[in-house]
Amino acid sequence: MRASHSASIRTALQGVAALRQQWLADPAWAQAVMQIKRFQCQRFARSYAHISADPRQGPALAFFLNDLYAAKDFSDRDAQFCRIAGAIEKLFPADVAQTAWALADVHALSERLDAAMARAWLDAGSPELGAESYLQAWREVGEEASRQRQLQTVLHLGRQLDAHTRTRGLRTLLKMMRGPASAAGLSDLQGFLENGFDTFKGLQGADAFLGMIERNEGVFITQCFHAPWSQALEALKV
Repeated sequence: MRASHSASIRTALQGVAALRQQWLADPAWAQAVMQIKRFQCQRFARSYAHISADPRQGPALAFFLNDLYAAKDFSDRDAQFCRIAGAIEKLFPADVAQTAWALADVHALSERLDAAMARAWLDAGSPELGAESYLQAWREVGEEASRQRQLQTVLHLGRQLDAHTRTRGLRTLLKMMRGPASAAGLSDLQGFLENGFDTFKGLQGADAFLGMIERNEGVFITQCFHAPWSQALEALKV
């Protein structure tokens, strides 16, 4: 991992920490952020409910909803990343360190967009968060290029995890890293890497799953920005 990537991980996660402090100082904003996250997780889960019981793709869906993006506090994992950003390439193989960078990048972008959405919803004065108030906040925030980058970074991260499953001996190495990672205070990062490896190994090739996500979420983003209001609302009610 290049030194610039180490610095970028630290910068991204310091930005997340600073943003988190801002909304925690404003209880209404903090609550709104979590409601935005829950709404988005529920929308994503509904959109892919047809694969939730699939023995291969179901675990990948759960990984996206629990490890990659979730309505929960990732501050412990963020702190671990930030603390060891400069040394992460010494503790993990180079390609795994690249995955850590991709995770930090998409996490920081997602947190910024979520916070902006929550602020827009509060400023609009809507009493409840539903499809209409969510769509209004989405269009108020805008940033279509950021939404597209968010999707592409998630897909890139998924492809990296898929590639790791074909790296000979990596799963054994990750297992051997449990003790050192725990001693170094990296248990959350270690858990993410192991869960990601096992999930994508179970897919036996991630192209179909990631292709489905790319098509569906690409259409969703376009509809939210450009479709007539009623059609965009239907996309949120899937």
